[in-house]
Amino acid sequence: MRKITFLLASFLITYTVLAQVPGGGNRGAGGRQMPNGSFYGKLIEAKSAKPIEYASVQLLQNKFDSASKKRKETVVAGMLTKANGEFLLENVPVFGQYKLKVTVVGFKPYEQTVSFDIKMNGGDMSAMMGALDKDLGNIKIDIEEKTLENVTVTSSKPGLQLGIDRKVFNVDKNLVSAGGTAVDIMKNVPSVTVDIDGNVSMRNNTPQIFVDGRPTTMSLDQIPADAIESVEIITNPSAKFDASGGTAGILNVVLKKNKRVGYSGSVRTNVDSRGRVGLGGDLNVRQEKINFFLNANFNQRKSISTGTTDRTTLIGVPNTYLQQTDRSVSQGQFVFLRGGFDYFLDNRNTISISGNMARGRFKPFSESDILIDSLYSTVTSSFSERLSNSNSKFNNGGIALSFKHNFPKQGEELTADVTYNSSKNENDNIVATDYYKLPANTFVNQFKQQQLGNGGNKNLVIQTDYTKPLNEKSKLEMGLRFQIRESETRNDFYSFATGMAVNDPLLSINYNNTDNVYAAYTTYSNKIKDFGYQLGLRVESSEYEGRLPDKNQVFSIKFPVSLFPSVFLNQKLKNDQDLQLNYTRKINRPNFFQLYPFTDYSDSLNISRGNPNLEPEFTNSLELSYQKTFKNRDNFIASLYYKNTTGLITRYQVKEVNPSNNKDMLVNTYINASSSYVTGLELVSKNKITKWWDLTTNLNLFTSKINLNDPTQPEQEQFASWFGKLNNTFKLPKNFSIQLSGEYQSKTVLPPGGSGGNSGGRGGGGGMFGGGGMFGQASAAQGYVKANYYVDGGIRYEFLKNKQASLSLNVNDIFRTRRQNIYSESNFFTQEVFRRRDPQVLRLNFSWRFGKFDANLFKRKSNKSQGDGGMEGVNMGQ
Repeated sequence: MRKITFLLASFLITYTVLAQVPGGGNRGAGGRQMPNGSFYGKLIEAKSAKPIEYASVQLLQNKFDSASKKRKETVVAGMLTKANGEFLLENVPVFGQYKLKVTVVGFKPYEQTVSFDIKMNGGDMSAMMGALDKDLGNIKIDIEEKTLENVTVTSSKPGLQLGIDRKVFNVDKNLVSAGGTAVDIMKNVPSVTVDIDGNVSMRNNTPQIFVDGRPTTMSLDQIPADAIESVEIITNPSAKFDASGGTAGILNVVLKKNKRVGYSGSVRTNVDSRGRVGLGGDLNVRQEKINFFLNANFNQRKSISTGTTDRTTLIGVPNTYLQQTDRSVSQGQFVFLRGGFDYFLDNRNTISISGNMARGRFKPFSESDILIDSLYSTVTSSFSERLSNSNSKFNNGGIALSFKHNFPKQGEELTADVTYNSSKNENDNIVATDYYKLPANTFVNQFKQQQLGNGGNKNLVIQTDYTKPLNEKSKLEMGLRFQIRESETRNDFYSFATGMAVNDPLLSINYNNTDNVYAAYTTYSNKIKDFGYQLGLRVESSEYEGRLPDKNQVFSIKFPVSLFPSVFLNQKLKNDQDLQLNYTRKINRPNFFQLYPFTDYSDSLNISRGNPNLEPEFTNSLELSYQKTFKNRDNFIASLYYKNTTGLITRYQVKEVNPSNNKDMLVNTYINASSSYVTGLELVSKNKITKWWDLTTNLNLFTSKINLNDPTQPEQEQFASWFGKLNNTFKLPKNFSIQLSGEYQSKTVLPPGGSGGNSGGRGGGGGMFGGGGMFGQASAAQGYVKANYYVDGGIRYEFLKNKQASLSLNVNDIFRTRRQNIYSESNFFTQEVFRRRDPQVLRLNFSWRFGKFDANLFKRKSNKSQGDGGMEGVNMGQ
């Protein structure tokens, strides 16, 4: 009787289900129709019980593969969880056992065996029918606790994510940088300081700037803030990263790119208080095997800077005192375009192609009043007015091709990348100086000079990386890297002494160079209970060749093979605490301008020349970090760091005779100092003070010392310095939010001026916004930057359904306190430079977001139409 009841129940279940499923459901052997059901549930965080959205949920079944004659797991169904964490897997055959697999970035992988477990229950048909829709309940997912990688602190994206080895600053939470450039973003990034020219330093040294994990030829002021997803701050990179630029670490700019199934995008516009406008938009489409992304931005800029220079020169007869006031205005525009696609060949192989383009045109204008007094007992004075008009433009482009293969074993992968970037710049600058005799203010003469400059950079990186998990707690990583950098520059100077432009060959420059770097690395990571460690070794060699085409001269430098070990130790403590100790060795090779063997006379107050005899500097870095995550997700990190550098590349001054007028002059160049060190304590805290107030604080106390070992130069003064940052975000009623951020920088020793890495400031051939050389940047080995502080603010209102639109207003340097005040001295001069740039600029921004992340939008509808019961490769969408 029970057998008859079971057969009858099975028939009725099959009939009922197939009557509801389009396409007749799955067919078994012999064409018999099999009953289908569904699994549903909800994903939540294990600790906070918050829903987890956009997690990849797959249902797998072990089946016999007729091709390989082996059993293997196949995808039966899959989707991405909704905003509330819910998922529904439909059209699943009711007979058989399945594996539920959940993957989501920042959380531990989760697997569970599931089945429908249909029972007769005494012939209760309603119970059997109810078993076709099985509720898996709330599935708790634990946060990933990686041994040596960044720990994401929440499932959503907070303004700052803290990890012991890196920090991730998410740009969409930053109101004050909307409509600006990457320079505006860096002002709010912990551990980072930015001067008024956009030059970035991290722990008082110049970091390497990466874009999407690779070197770039673009400067930070050429990247729109609206194109940036996040910034990664890596203070002490392991052997996996490039060994160059090791005195400060890496700032990796991650550009926007979405892989979620569906489509999304945004359009935006802005206007500032100087009448400059900006336009931009993003688009992402993910349909089955293709993910396409596009970003475009157009920005106008007007930059105004003012300053004064007071300088006493102690060479020549007589000694002189100079007082100079300056005003510079630069107007222009630039375009940034980025696009590409990912092609998912199958579940395990992906090809990605992306390209970017930046174009800019600017017209800087500056005027200077210069008063010079002789230091005779009877003072004689002269006065001059200098006007400078420039036309500059830049053209940058890049392309990246990458391939990723995921092996069947989870975590095992092979990647290969080819990245090519190029940039070109041109500058036409005419300087006219009128000289007057005092006190009668009698016109004496005019000196007019023209500088025509152009240059370019090409950068090719070929890299492959392989990761092999040895077991659940250990893995091996290795990789190869080859980089070719080519640079060229040409500057021609013309004088108008006869009214016609006459080239001055003594001042003109034509120079190019090639720099090759070869590298290989391997790292081994393991975890023993609560103790984790990573051991790494990188091998690098490089060669440099400089060429003078006009003189048929070539000089080359081959740097020997060097080893760069790294050690990372991590101990998990009780109550969500971590302790980490790490050591790395890095190299800083002299860059193009430091090796440049010719004298640049374009600024009479800052005549400069590179030194082709420079050697690389080597840095040993030691860092001890402590991290505490509190129950309410507040986070605190304390880092004690020490960096010792041998052969430090530092500024140096020499006295020479100017070939154009046979007068004494000072030439700023570079030498290898004996050694130096930087040590400090950095504190970073992220706190949710109330439900409506988030506070991020950053405090860095440090000191540094340069050992020059040159009796002709005064010793560098040593003193303690500190800087602090506060970033407040207030969530107000009616969808309003306010951000107030501020920074205070105490008196700080002048950076040594080494670091061959890209600082993100202006490159050769003139800057985007102008206003650099004429202010007499300090160049001696001794000096300091006076204390400085500023406050930026922004307010945003979000409206429409799901807060798709927003209107924001931001203002920089609210109290007009941000400036640059540098004092420097040597045996030849004393100088103080004061500058202010672009205070109290308001910018109004509008943004509208659109899109739909519905997995069913593009999912395959049925086995009959597509030959696959689930979403192939949904785990690639994270």
